Amino acid sequence: MARLAQTAGLTDVQQEILSTVRDFVDKEIIPVATELEHRDEYPQAIVDGLKELGLFGLMIPEEYGGLGESLLTYALCVEEIARGWMSVSGIINTHFIVAYMLKQHGTQEQKDHFLPRMAAGDIRGAFSMSEPALGSDVSAITSKAVKDGDEYVLNGQKMWLTNGGTSSLVAVLVRSDEGHPEGTAPHKSMTTFLIEKEPGFGEVRPGLTIPGKIDKMGYKGVDTTELIMDGLRLPADRVLGGVTGRGFYQMMDGVEVGRVNVAARGCGVAQRAFELGVGYAQQRQTFGKPIAQHQAIQFKLAEMATKVEAAHAMMVNAARKKDSGERNDLEAGMAKYLASEYCKEVVEDAFRIHGGYGFSKEYEIERLYREAPMLLIGEGTAEIQKMIIGRRLLEEYRFQG
Repeated sequence: MARLAQTAGLTDVQQEILSTVRDFVDKEIIPVATELEHRDEYPQAIVDGLKELGLFGLMIPEEYGGLGESLLTYALCVEEIARGWMSVSGIINTHFIVAYMLKQHGTQEQKDHFLPRMAAGDIRGAFSMSEPALGSDVSAITSKAVKDGDEYVLNGQKMWLTNGGTSSLVAVLVRSDEGHPEGTAPHKSMTTFLIEKEPGFGEVRPGLTIPGKIDKMGYKGVDTTELIMDGLRLPADRVLGGVTGRGFYQMMDGVEVGRVNVAARGCGVAQRAFELGVGYAQQRQTFGKPIAQHQAIQFKLAEMATKVEAAHAMMVNAARKKDSGERNDLEAGMAKYLASEYCKEVVEDAFRIHGGYGFSKEYEIERLYREAPMLLIGEGTAEIQKMIIGRRLLEEYRFQG
């Protein structure tokens, strides 16, 4: 077992789960990841393996058929999976955000209807906030739901929907002015709707279209799409929690879980980059000795390992804070910010250690070099994280004049 990124205080069950996931990653993901990524091929066999391991139900309570594990356990599993191939961790991330939102905010009927099938992996979740004309400005959402008798009619276009094609349940945030007088703050007139659909592309249910995959620089294999609602009709019981106007808060609660996930992904990718860099440095020779014996390379390895360790510690802290029931937006923001930035830096250093071979698609580091930038923007850019961190620090350290 490598010394870096170890986590103290884990139970025997947690250690067993992590050992199983690590073995799966080493045997079933790493050997095929680069080939599948270059083909932009959905890793169906890997997903089936995760389903067989029960990972789609990892955080879902046992009463609904899940394993009832903590966010920390989930984050550590994500770290291992991202070490193998970050796209696979993206496939389970949105699923768990939706499952978490259902667990925390859903009506009892919604929990009973969705969570058992989500735990079994028979329903795959996705969630959607962003739109083509907005980035981090959630208050500018224009997609809208209008009450029509016992139903709601949804219209609008959403963007950057991870698992848009392969999912069968999408949590979508839209405006819903019904019941909210004019002048109500935008974040108080948003509602999360639960949309069931058929997997695939095109018109996946009346009024709902999932266009083809967006072609991306990296983060391939997992499908990223738009979502177009044109007269989509949903019954009132598909409002998450049964009450309109709470969608913004529900989504932000889910995004805190997502930010811990992105931090864990950054840790996993950075770990893999370090492994590749330190391994290559001991094999490649220049001037009559392995380049690992050159002081310049040792300095790089030292910096890379320190960043891996620091990012892991912050990610674990953020997960444990959320598990304790405390507000963790400060810790999650810090962890996401640090882990994604350090991941980029560690990957680039490993790329530099590889020299010209790092530019070749034959070497795994080329894939990591294209994947790392997504973490800089996923679940909020570094600038958004710094805004969150700054505001929370001012709350915590309010000047008493």
